[in-house]
Formats: sequence, C-alpha cells, structure tokens
Amino acid sequence: MNRDSFSFMEMAEKQKVHYGGQAVIEGVMIRGRKAVVTSVRRPNGELATDVKPIDENWTKRYRRIPFLRGIVILIETMVMGIKSLLYSANIAVEEEAEEIPSKAIWVMIASAAILVIVLFFLAPLFLTRLVDQYMPNTIVFHIVEGLIRLAIFLGYLKVISFMPDIKRVFTYHGAEHKTVNAYEAGVPMEVEAIKAHSTAHVRCGTSFLFTVLLIAIIVFSFMGRDILWLMIVSRIVLIPVIMGLGYEVIYFGARHTDNWAVKILLAPGLWLQSLTTGEPDDKQIEVAIAAMNKAVEIDQAEQTAEAASA
Repeated sequence: MNRDSFSFMEMAEKQKVHYGGQAVIEGVMIRGRKAVVTSVRRPNGELATDVKPIDENWTKRYRRIPFLRGIVILIETMVMGIKSLLYSANIAVEEEAEEIPSKAIWVMIASAAILVIVLFFLAPLFLTRLVDQYMPNTIVFHIVEGLIRLAIFLGYLKVISFMPDIKRVFTYHGAEHKTVNAYEAGVPMEVEAIKAHSTAHVRCGTSFLFTVLLIAIIVFSFMGRDILWLMIVSRIVLIPVIMGLGYEVIYFGARHTDNWAVKILLAPGLWLQSLTTGEPDDKQIEVAIAAMNKAVEIDQAEQTAEAASA
C-alpha cells in the first residue's frame, strides 16, 4: 500500500504548483505541473532519473469540476504511480527500463481495484451481515460495518509494515513528505535543512483513504440493510462518488490548514501516516531532493518560456 500512492493530490492554482508524489522501490516520484520525475538509487549508489511529460489535454477540463476532478486525478495518479513503480523495479535490479504497454497498466489498475473492492468494501459488509440479528437499527449496522472496514484497513497497513521491503518504501515515503514540506516552507533543498521537517503531509494518500472510509459510512447508510443485492451493488457503484467526496474534503482541508476545526478534522489522517512513513536517512532524502529539483526545474523553464512568449 503505497500510500502515497495517494499523494496524488495536485491541487494546483494558476500560478502556484503544489508538488506531491509517492515512494517507489529505492526512490521517490514527484509530480509537477508539466512532468512526472522519478529518481531511484541504483545498486551501485548512483542516481537514475526518469522524466515523463504530463499530457493534460484530456483531463484539463474535468480538473475544474468539483467531485469529478477527484476521480480523474485518482485514475491519472494510479497510472503514473504504476509506471514509476515499474521503472524503479527495473533500476533496482539493474535492468534497462522498458516502455510499459498501456494494456498491462490497465490490467494492474483493474486488479488493484478488485482487491480494494473485495477487501475494504464487500468483506466488511458480509462480516457485518453475520451479526445482523444483533443490530437494533440501520444506523448501528452501518457504523459497525464502517468500524470493521477501518479495522481491516488499519490491520492491513500494520501487517505490511512488518515486511522489510515495504518498510524501506515507507522510509522513502517519509523522505518524499519531508522534502515537499520543506519546499512549501521555502527551505533550501539541502539534506540538513529538510531533516527537521515532518514525515506527515496533509495531501497524503493515506489521509485520503482514511477520509474515504469515513465518508463511506455516511453514504452507505442511505442504502438501508434489508436488500442484500442492493447493498452489494452500492458498495461497488458508489465508490467513485465516495472518492470524489473524499478528494473535496482533502482539497478543502489543504487550503484551510490554519483553521482549528480543519486541524481537528485532518488530525486522524495525519496520525495514521505514522504507519505508512518512516524516518529516512540522508541518502534517501538526497533521492527525494533530486526528484523535486528536477520537477521544479522543468516547471520553472516552462513558466519562463510562457512569460517570454506572452
């Protein structure tokens, strides 16, 4: 669970770029306004950097539509994330990275989507149905189902955090967060300056997923609990709606982090990131810096060119 997978939050305003990304195998991916940059530490200690331009033509219009934009960005982020992850896997075993067929990318996304639906949406429903007779009303049923869903999610994160390879990815996740936090604070992109910053970030995908699971409790409560087939269908077809709502909550929270009520709302998600991030070493931060610097360099060059032609 690469959480950062869900650092997929672009949230860019006209003249400001909000950088985000994810951890990959022995590396970090940073998404800028114009390109996705993946920096990976080779087995021999050298850095390999891959730059892929972003074609926003097919998504630009939909990025401005509330609720729909979250779904669009989620899909785009999953595609970019899988490409970066596969690139890093090739570099980690000292093989030349090859272009990944689009069909393979979509097969991986479909497989991941099926796993999420079964594990986090259908399994909690069927487990709750086993004790349905003890539920006094529909509200209690959906609260119990939501709590089971959260327990499965937390248990999943805890279990995979014991895996050595995943644990190392989580420390790169921490390096990515520290670097983004430092950049947004205006701190020089230097290891010592970045080390003091937090491994938690408000736009992290972990916070997004936690928010989605909470929103699911409210949305599914409108479906009742008497007709099983309708409940099963709702757990599938309403996922995009819940994702869209979740994005808007995180989007709003990221723009109002100074508000005390928003801080309380975001606190559980930030705390949860302690399960998906680790304290990085200097070399891991160096990788994140390389990815960030390249992404910023590309955006600044593009802005300079646009200003010159204006």
